[in-house]
Amino acid sequence: MSAAAPTRVRPRHHRLSLGPWTLLLERRAVRVAALLLGLVVGLAVAGLLIGDYPLDPIAAVRALLGLGEDPLARYFVQQQRTPRVVAALVVGAALAVSGNIFTSLSANPLGSPDVIGFTTGAASGALVQIVLFDAGPAGVAAGALVGGFATAAVVYALSWRHGLSGSRLVLVGVGTSAVLQGVNNLLIVRASLTAAQTASLWLAGSFNATSWARSGPLLAVLLILLPPALALSRPLGTLVLGDDLAAGLGLRVERTRAALVAVGIALVAIATATAGPIAFVALAAPQVARRLTRTSGIGMGTAAITGAAMVLAADLVAQRLFAPTQLAVGVVTGSLGGLYLIWLLATRARRAAG
Repeated sequence: MSAAAPTRVRPRHHRLSLGPWTLLLERRAVRVAALLLGLVVGLAVAGLLIGDYPLDPIAAVRALLGLGEDPLARYFVQQQRTPRVVAALVVGAALAVSGNIFTSLSANPLGSPDVIGFTTGAASGALVQIVLFDAGPAGVAAGALVGGFATAAVVYALSWRHGLSGSRLVLVGVGTSAVLQGVNNLLIVRASLTAAQTASLWLAGSFNATSWARSGPLLAVLLILLPPALALSRPLGTLVLGDDLAAGLGLRVERTRAALVAVGIALVAIATATAGPIAFVALAAPQVARRLTRTSGIGMGTAAITGAAMVLAADLVAQRLFAPTQLAVGVVTGSLGGLYLIWLLATRARRAAG
């Protein structure tokens, strides 16, 4: 009687070798990332086709490549829709990666930059440039960077008590955000009518005025910042194990944490300067990505794709929900994100009670 053949167990991971680096990828995470990429491509194509000047896919591709004979098609695709789609993708990915960094560092799903005040601080710095100095994109970006880093310094200084507690960081950040929100309102009230209208529209978070000339340099900066942020995913995964264990594994803890904080703040500040403060994407995208992949890892790449899909989908809804009137994308993300925040708080309360 022959022995039964041993049952082969399918591994849950893919091993990907890239020279001296070896990446271990979970099968479910790979499938989810592929599906999300397909969704992003579909949304991007829809963004090029849908509008007051409708186009079929062939005409849109020809216009994108500059081959079409219709000048209006080339104008709408190349100068209006393509920069808007690219901006939504890049800003969404940047916000999601920044949110993933800070929620992981704080070990708290509420520790995203829009909850703990970094987004509001970046908006305050940008508003100072818009209202007081009538600055252009470069000045607004510089103001957002200064405001974001200054807010982070204040929040971390007030939260540090023999170490950093995620709950304390969230409470201090919420209070700081409330103060900065009052400062923003004061800036708008004291501004001239024209500056106040410009600032109010910008604060809503919108891609309606996106163009290559206005947003191209800021998008280039975000594209430069995203690869280092993704490269820091592995050190971040080691850092969340605890400072002592991370140091024992050879990680330079303080230097790594400083690099992560700097990149995270720069991402959210430049994203805010590009389109205004877009609420709750940094909070929701990393959590949604983790629930889809069902992994406890950092999942920086999946979070970036999720954020890009969320912002692009929200912008399409903002464009077409009440067409020809266009909403600000921040209105859509804020409405959906508020519901998500309520659900997240209720879930944490039930777990605490249990």
